Amino acid sequence: MAQAFARSFEDDTSGPENLPRERHGVLGALGAALAAEPLHRRAHRYLLLLRFGVANLIGIALLGAAYLQGWVGLVFAADQTRLTSIIFAVFVMGLGLCAWRIVQTSRDLNAAKEFEPFAPKPSRALAYTATMKGRSPESRSISATSLRSKLMNRTMVIRNIANSLVFLGLIGTVIGFIIALSGVKPELAADAGAIGPMVSTLIEGMSIALYTTLVGAVLNVWLMVNFRLLVTGTVSLTNAIIELGEQHART
Repeated sequence: MAQAFARSFEDDTSGPENLPRERHGVLGALGAALAAEPLHRRAHRYLLLLRFGVANLIGIALLGAAYLQGWVGLVFAADQTRLTSIIFAVFVMGLGLCAWRIVQTSRDLNAAKEFEPFAPKPSRALAYTATMKGRSPESRSISATSLRSKLMNRTMVIRNIANSLVFLGLIGTVIGFIIALSGVKPELAADAGAIGPMVSTLIEGMSIALYTTLVGAVLNVWLMVNFRLLVTGTVSLTNAIIELGEQHART
């Protein structure tokens, strides 16, 4: 009896394939699905989106640290023109658009890396490879150039928004200098009572000039980091789709 019990114990613990169906249930099905899916397919899924999230978590953490130090409130309180609020609103719009583009690019990359010719779900890779059947090398080259241009043009709006942040900061600089110089009256320089208001206006204008330039430059760097991530993903997507088109055109 002891030997029979030992043999039954060995049979139960010899491996997942020998377990009863009701014992492993959902975990067994999940393990089988993960084992059936190649490792190189699982490794790249939404990698671009993950990089985007990490980069912006770092940016948000730095912004939170600046807020806790009181620097953010100081910048917004010193800007009477509210131009820093406009710059920040433009940045948020550009970051949101960049996030949407990165999600689209990540989905297209997944579809290209896990390409299936008869997949029921449409994708950019599937549409491109379908048009490459029976076409000459010259025609395929033209299509590849067109695809590369079309995908890269999707990223240009993010760069334009990032550049506009710098221009808005420069506009704030000019406005700040105008405000600073508007309070300076040479004819009242000898009047001790007029020096105080002139200095106050000068300081206010210089604060606007410096803070708007700083905000525009910092947010430009932040958005450009995301732009470079988007460009890198777009280049990878373009190369993957073109390679798929060439492979299926020759078969």
